[in-house]
Amino acid sequence: MNEKFCSFYNEKELKDGQVSMPLGKEDISALKTHDVLRALTAETNGWEPGVVSAEVLQAQEEWEAVDTIHPEAESWGYSDQPGQLISFGEALQHLQTLDLSSFKKRIQPTVRRTGLAALRHCLFGPPKLHQGLREERDLVLTIAQCGLDSQDPVHGRVLQTIYKKLTGSKLDCALRGDHWEDLGFQGANPATDLRGAGFLALLHLLYLVMDAKTLLMAQEIFRLSRHHIQQFPFCLMSVNVTRIAIQALREECLSRECNRQQKVIAVVNSFYAATFLRLAHIWRTQQKTISDSGFVLKDLEALAKKSPRRLLKTLESYLARASKGQASLLAQKYPGPQASCASDLTFTGVCDLQPHSSEGAGLI
Repeated sequence: MNEKFCSFYNEKELKDGQVSMPLGKEDISALKTHDVLRALTAETNGWEPGVVSAEVLQAQEEWEAVDTIHPEAESWGYSDQPGQLISFGEALQHLQTLDLSSFKKRIQPTVRRTGLAALRHCLFGPPKLHQGLREERDLVLTIAQCGLDSQDPVHGRVLQTIYKKLTGSKLDCALRGDHWEDLGFQGANPATDLRGAGFLALLHLLYLVMDAKTLLMAQEIFRLSRHHIQQFPFCLMSVNVTRIAIQALREECLSRECNRQQKVIAVVNSFYAATFLRLAHIWRTQQKTISDSGFVLKDLEALAKKSPRRLLKTLESYLARASKGQASLLAQKYPGPQASCASDLTFTGVCDLQPHSSEGAGLI
């Protein structure tokens, strides 16, 4: 050890009358101004202490800034309770405690129709949603306007839970990174893929993986999305299914079922799951690939709006069979088509499709 440094350290020990301890932040702050540290640095690198180069000045400035440098970190707050999963109900309850008035102003609860379209809907369309359920409907649409908030720790927990339940990991992961692409987001930041569905898209994924009845289905669809030929971006596809559910709610396609059950959120969740299940069944049995995504979603949206009750019955049947350990709708093996690599093709989502209705039924 350098003699000057040893001398300085021994003198400090004798003066204070105590055994030396590892340097803390205060010690470093005091030590960094001591001439011996500069001398030690200079002698170690073969420089003359009196000669100060640009590199030395830069290093000195960086060292003197130690007290004020703080590690960059996203303000998700999930480190308070690392590893703790969050349920759909807990996440929803948290959202209901927030002031969402600015987001609520943006919603259009129902699709505006004019002329013959309005007359036809009035005469032959679905019933109106009961007055007592409209506040719950508006909450669903308001959440669909909310984005991913890096300042809200609950949002971080939602992402962590989705990741852990799909991958089986017990460890926390970074809330931005390439691992989100493995789950089917387009990039390292999941927030960029929520267009048209907002935080509701993540709530739907959370519902899918945290409900014991639908977890098996979610895992099956996730495995299908990673097929070497029929692969598709799982989370991005889920966001598109949420968009279909939002539009079906706005077009009052779910009003009859909501009125029957006297619930909105539960019906929308089940409709989302049923639509996703139908998509997976079509994808697998008809041997679809990523190049078919736009056509599949367009046809699926039309079917879902026309026959929501039939989709819900199919989901009930699937869940009943799965609970008994019977073969599911997705379990059968099949030969995949000889398709080009999916990585060379482009995923087409609902927001990328051309409007196909003259009744102003575009997605929000």
